[in-house]
Amino acid sequence: MGTWFTTAKPYLLLLAVQFGSAGMFIFAMDAIKKGMSHYVFIVYRNAIASITLAPFAFVLERKVRPKITVRIFSEIMALAFFEIILDQCFALLGMKFTSASFLSAVMNSAPSVTFLLAVILRLEHMKIKEVTCQAKVMGTIVTFGGTLLMALYKGPVLSFMRSSTSHAGPPENVNNPTGNHWIIGTCFLLIGCAGFSAFYILQTITLRKYPTEMSLATWVCFVGALQSSVVAIFAERHHPHAWSLGWDTRLFAPAYAGIVTSGVQYYVQGMVIKSMGPVIVTAFNPLRMIIITTLACIILSEKLYLGSIIGAIIVVLGLYLVVWGKSKECKCRMPPSPAEDNSPEDQRQLPVTAPRNDSNDNKV
Repeated sequence: MGTWFTTAKPYLLLLAVQFGSAGMFIFAMDAIKKGMSHYVFIVYRNAIASITLAPFAFVLERKVRPKITVRIFSEIMALAFFEIILDQCFALLGMKFTSASFLSAVMNSAPSVTFLLAVILRLEHMKIKEVTCQAKVMGTIVTFGGTLLMALYKGPVLSFMRSSTSHAGPPENVNNPTGNHWIIGTCFLLIGCAGFSAFYILQTITLRKYPTEMSLATWVCFVGALQSSVVAIFAERHHPHAWSLGWDTRLFAPAYAGIVTSGVQYYVQGMVIKSMGPVIVTAFNPLRMIIITTLACIILSEKLYLGSIIGAIIVVLGLYLVVWGKSKECKCRMPPSPAEDNSPEDQRQLPVTAPRNDSNDNKV
């Protein structure tokens, strides 16, 4: 029993992470439906996350934390902009125009967007004759094809159960087959994917100079809270009541996102990545999509379209092509010595925040 639990522990932790991340999207969508501004939600989330992480970062990394230079702080500001402003803001905005289940499906394209940006920035070398490179290219094309299908084709509504009429209905722009909101929402979600991918690439570079993951996470959340507060103040300047909280998901959702998604989930992902590598974390992402879709249909009474299901399946196939190509590539580069399994290079791929959770290895 003990041996089985030791072997299964990383997978059980990843399963718990996916449920925790799925809960964040469900609570966030419910809070937005009840009138909470998604700009304000992001401010509260990152403020709570920075307060939660700061004590642990101060105690656990006080002996190894390097001094922050102007160059490092400028990179932290850029990381906060990519992750908090582009990723989280546009992801929640896209979710308002579409649905929580649609968001979870599109965000599976993050690894493909990361690969594309890495090629453009010449951080990834293209060797098209190699099978691994062909898999990543094909996976990227398939992923974008699935996303395009979900945006342009909705199809009939699939009813697995009767929607609850007592629950608050979805926003008026959600599930509007005749409007352009679905396409606009998809564009916002892709901007969020691009922001997260840029964050992931820059984070790898920053961690080489500032190799304290938890301290970096704290700084990114703190600076992101300041940046997002400026955006929120401007966006909600005519609605000061948007900053008020209630004794419902408008209070629970940002607290849950800050503590669980950006706190506990960060720590769990770090343990699993250091022991098994980042690929296994990414491979669990489609499970979050299934959980979110199921909960959204039951709790939020969201409509599920045939086009979304077909597109999501295609996106997942593309995701696994990219993940397979990357994993084979890493195995080819990995030295035979087992002592190298937990090298600093692998540890530095730890995603700092999760929204979409999340890292390229895992996003909420």
